Amino acid sequence: MRTRRLAAAALAALSLGVAAVAWGQHQHGDDTTKPAAPAAAKKAPIRATMEQMHHGDGVPPGWRFSWPDGDAAKGREVFAKLECYQCHEVPGAGFPEVQPDPTRRGPPLAGMGDMHPPEYFAESILNPNAVIVTGPGFTGPDGLSIMPDFRDSLTLAETVDLVAYIRSLTGGGNHGHAAAAPTREQTTADYRVRVAYAAPGAHDAGHQHGQAQGQPMHHGGDASAPAGHLMVFVTDAATGEPMPYLPVSATIQGAKPPARTVKLAPMVGGRGFHYGADVTLPAGTTKITVAIGKPTIAVMPSAGRPARPATSVTFEWSQ
Repeated sequence: MRTRRLAAAALAALSLGVAAVAWGQHQHGDDTTKPAAPAAAKKAPIRATMEQMHHGDGVPPGWRFSWPDGDAAKGREVFAKLECYQCHEVPGAGFPEVQPDPTRRGPPLAGMGDMHPPEYFAESILNPNAVIVTGPGFTGPDGLSIMPDFRDSLTLAETVDLVAYIRSLTGGGNHGHAAAAPTREQTTADYRVRVAYAAPGAHDAGHQHGQAQGQPMHHGGDASAPAGHLMVFVTDAATGEPMPYLPVSATIQGAKPPARTVKLAPMVGGRGFHYGADVTLPAGTTKITVAIGKPTIAVMPSAGRPARPATSVTFEWSQ
């Protein structure tokens, strides 16, 4: 019975890609950890009619598998029982010190909770070879993951709690991720709006997006300097679906006027679909206001929602 329950959990995770696509590839160079909600956050249930289920290939609009919440304290006990500290260092957590073994040494877990969604951790525990990160601390001589398969060693409840514990390990740690400014997120009646900024040289060829859209480059007066990349992710507040066909602009305010308004273009990059522009934020930037106009595409009644009005959200900014 225990094995069947774990197999069902693994199948559900795998059938939905375990967020490997929706959150970016299982690589430490991408922003796969954002917009991961804090471990304690509760996701509101999706409510759907049978008609919506029938028209949505058997699932509600915007649905994707989400790993259930667990008890981090119980998860720590599971971590100790399995002696995960033999391979994964958690400084200051009070686990027994071990002599490092290079052949079975996995990545340290300090700060790891901020870097991946819970579905990612669940798959790593239940099916570690589903996605293999190449490099020391991840891949063995046989080319497979050095992470053991625990599906026959854990109950589903223990797995849920173990993931909750790993997700609680936030802040600190250095896992080779490119340095990036923090993201900001707000939710309105209609949209969830997240703003992120990649400093010059840190974004995934954002200037090439601008060229593809036929837009001028914004280099703060230096045409030869690489620009940063401003990204605004707009999703439906209820379903989490990305919202295309919106006129979006960002007004950048600093300690010194005047403010500058930049039109954002829809584009797809390493972080997924977003509205973006190649622009370098001044060092004194204090606020960014995102303005979202009315959708430029017809919204049919079967969508279950009326056309959205124009709205704007303001983010306090510091770098």
